[in-house]
Amino acid sequence: MSSSGTLPEGQVDSPLSIISSQRERFRTRNQELEAESRMAQHTIQALQSELDSLRADNIKLFEKIKFLQSYPGRGIGSDDTELRYSSQYEERLDPFSSFSKRERQRKYLGLSPWDKATLGMGRLILSNKMARTISFFYTLFLHCLVFLVLYKLAWSESVERDCAATCAKKFADHLHKFHESDNGAAAGDLWQ
Repeated sequence: MSSSGTLPEGQVDSPLSIISSQRERFRTRNQELEAESRMAQHTIQALQSELDSLRADNIKLFEKIKFLQSYPGRGIGSDDTELRYSSQYEERLDPFSSFSKRERQRKYLGLSPWDKATLGMGRLILSNKMARTISFFYTLFLHCLVFLVLYKLAWSESVERDCAATCAKKFADHLHKFHESDNGAAAGDLWQ
């Protein structure tokens, strides 16, 4: 029995129709997954804003607790919740840390783009042990390379200067030894 005999007339399975239907199924599934992803991102953003709001509310409540505990006759309770928010409360009250953060932000915004890039690279290199190691050996390699090139250049210049001085001395000795008897005009012609 042929496969085309079981299908209605005009619907012959071909690789193109199979691939097209598969592509449509994948497209539909992709759109569903993208919609789910957008919903998940929206939910995450909503939960993050709610978390930030609750954290701020908890710090305000801790502030009220500290205020109420400042009155005499109140027992001092130190449960886990109070300990967790006490450091955040103290940090918020610390004028030096908030001033320091504002000043750092102001200075950073005043930097030029290349200074920001340099600062970012410095932070990247200093924050990772592998990056520090690679940077150290790279810098060491570059310094050695520069020193070797400069040494080679100085050595070749020195050799060239020594060779030129030796050649000039031997030429002068040769002229003096073999051409001393020539008259001055002939010796002068040699130099021209």
